[in-house]
Amino acid sequence: MTQETPSPLLHLSQDHLGHGAEVVLRDLDIRLLPGERIALLGASGAGKSTLLEALRAALQQRDVAAAWCPQRQGLVPQLSVYHNIFMGRLDQHSRLTNLLNLLRPKPAHWQAVATLCEPLGIAGLMERSVEALSGGQRQRVAIARALYQGHDLFLGDEPVASVDPHQASQLIQLIHARHATSVVALHQRELALTHFTRVIGLGKQADGQGHVLLDVATDGMTPGDLDFLYPAAATRESSDVS
Repeated sequence: MTQETPSPLLHLSQDHLGHGAEVVLRDLDIRLLPGERIALLGASGAGKSTLLEALRAALQQRDVAAAWCPQRQGLVPQLSVYHNIFMGRLDQHSRLTNLLNLLRPKPAHWQAVATLCEPLGIAGLMERSVEALSGGQRQRVAIARALYQGHDLFLGDEPVASVDPHQASQLIQLIHARHATSVVALHQRELALTHFTRVIGLGKQADGQGHVLLDVATDGMTPGDLDFLYPAAATRESSDVS
């Protein structure tokens, strides 16, 4: 008996994506299915952030909630780790509750955030201001805020760029354990192939504009299969050898 393909959460089909008159990506045709783990790969400037933002906007139009972890994090430096994470659920509480929580956190809210922080290794930092943290610690806070939103779908723009490969692997596993579906922009090819089921590779073609150059399952792929997505790096490596 043939198993039916589930209906897509989203089908993004557009002639182009960009900012104003600037075209970043052309000829998009991307389907996002429930349960997929998609890694977005490509050199800096390839359009990964633009595509993630378009996916998020399209999901919002369909009333599909998604946990959001942007590249610039959007943390408030002067506030504590706890308050930055609690911000993930501001829309789920009244203004009065949010104001009172700023002054004196409710024990139930504090415990919920503490439980989330424990596997991220930041439970002991909850009272510390974000501006006093290292880059890797701030990245964990941004991930915690996204996880705290409690949605089934996770969208992340390089959420593990500031940690070492071992820690990055642990964080991706935690993200996947708490979300049924994920789309994550990465630079680490090995991480993409070991933790994701599908890879979408972005890059520029002869017309000078960005396109989807690759959209395949990760089964059987090697990091070398993805080298063409990073032409500048390949050129540098050739120069070093010569």
